[in-house]
Amino acid sequence: MSDLRLSLRHPALTPQKDYEHKSVAKTPTSSPTPITYADAGVDIDRANRTKQRIKYLAHKTFTRGVLSEIGGFGGLFAVDKTKYVDPVLVSSVDGVGTKLKIAFEMGLHSTVGADLVNHCVNDIAVQGAAPMFFMDYLATGTLDPSIAEKVVEGIADACKHNGCALIGGETAEMPGFYPDGEYDLAGFIVGVVEREKIITGKDVQIGDIILGLPSNGLHTNGYSLARKLLFEVARYSADTYVNEVKNKVGNELMRTHKSYWPSLRKLIDSQCVAALAHITGGGITENLPRVLPRGTAAVIELGTWPVLPIFEHLQQLGNVPQDEMLRTFNMGLGMLLVVPSAKFKKAQSVLERVGEKAYTIGRIVKGERKVSYS
Repeated sequence: MSDLRLSLRHPALTPQKDYEHKSVAKTPTSSPTPITYADAGVDIDRANRTKQRIKYLAHKTFTRGVLSEIGGFGGLFAVDKTKYVDPVLVSSVDGVGTKLKIAFEMGLHSTVGADLVNHCVNDIAVQGAAPMFFMDYLATGTLDPSIAEKVVEGIADACKHNGCALIGGETAEMPGFYPDGEYDLAGFIVGVVEREKIITGKDVQIGDIILGLPSNGLHTNGYSLARKLLFEVARYSADTYVNEVKNKVGNELMRTHKSYWPSLRKLIDSQCVAALAHITGGGITENLPRVLPRGTAAVIELGTWPVLPIFEHLQQLGNVPQDEMLRTFNMGLGMLLVVPSAKFKKAQSVLERVGEKAYTIGRIVKGERKVSYS
């Protein structure tokens, strides 16, 4: 309203002149043939056939807590009251990032679903939460049933591996919004933990030992820099075999994000950890301080774990500074454990029993919630 009043009061502008400068739209003529949603690029029948296949895949992940069918407006899940006295729900949401660009180029869609689930599972596991259910969001310009099925198959397989039910999601077809053959993918997870067993890092003390669990490559972080170095600087293609990495570029970049839940579950049950940090975007430098209480800091000893060849090659290609590498990539460690010194041997024993390799990489010292390297 204020803009209108200013226009009418302007000495050089009257309502009549304003009207004279307006163009008047002509009454449009209607199409001689009926136009449907499919003509606009959205094929509901095709989407329904795809959803039937997705429903079958999701059913394979169902656990006792699932109360609803796929296809409802919302998914229903009941917490097992016999297992928890004071249950607390823990949730997280994430995507796969520009790793999808590699998937598009290679036509490899069965692993990005597992990347998504495992990333989300790790994010809630660091607070001690067991995954209960997962929901996904898949958006594309034109739905390709075969691609959608491969993506969801990867999601369903990872859910089953983590003991998590896939109870619903959204498959959105948006013509003109995404380039042909491309899509976006996101996921939402909910887990549960007993209130008194929530891991927050508040019990971390000076003198605690830091263990690192090996990653399976880049996981789902740092791909924008990796793609720039590999495809623009080095001018590799996805099929290029790199001697330093002993793998083709595409295969190396598409290694699946590892789930640490099978190992962490045993450690958590054994009460061996004071804090856990999932090493994702920001690397060790940015993620470990998130679980440190005030008055503590971390010293990480470089050279105490094997840095994967892909990271060494990336650093060499771009002459990337060491501190930039450490705050961009996981550098070969996907999960860090802060273990009280008195429980160190017990934690090592648990990890050996589950077949999980661990490296002693540092310690907790006095300081203000930061990481330093030695």
